[in-house]
Amino acid sequence: MTTTILKIDSSARHTGSVSRDLTQSIADRFAAAGDIRLIERDLADGVPFISEAWIDANFTKADQRSDGQKALLSTSDALVAEIQAADVLVIGVPIYNFSVPAAFKAWVDQVARAGLTFQYTEYGPKGLLEGKRAIVAVASGGTEVGSEIDFATGYISHVLGFIGITDVVFVKADRLMVDAEASLKSAEAEVATLDLAA
Repeated sequence: MTTTILKIDSSARHTGSVSRDLTQSIADRFAAAGDIRLIERDLADGVPFISEAWIDANFTKADQRSDGQKALLSTSDALVAEIQAADVLVIGVPIYNFSVPAAFKAWVDQVARAGLTFQYTEYGPKGLLEGKRAIVAVASGGTEVGSEIDFATGYISHVLGFIGITDVVFVKADRLMVDAEASLKSAEAEVATLDLAA
């Protein structure tokens, strides 16, 4: 059985990026364990910010959208389709200034769409992308993951859960500026012991 992996990288660095190295290591582990289909999305290549026109298009009924509105939503549609096709999301996120990169936030804004990836119910919002899991590789220079100044990992867990992905595991290489060797060794051990069948 083929497992579809969506590998998403958001680091501004293409060379020397710890989060990119970790997402590749995780993808390689899946590939070594069985048959996979790999979809790759590099957010550093550019993700458009939403605009007033985008919002108007998004809240126009699909069968009533103009060609221009459909074009405005085309990137969003493609990003959502990638998630829908995936069994596992492998996401690399460096912590920039205590939170996620702007490119990752732009991705969230593009994929969190009422009626498509979540819906409002009388009991509150319900995610529509259930049955998937996410493995998130987080790297930071000085921010300790889980500390009071980490505004990234809680946000990531929440937004993924908001669209229905509640099985979220973090692999962390944090405080690299403090002790890079120990942090990298710990992260590599976490990758090596990931339960790929979960």
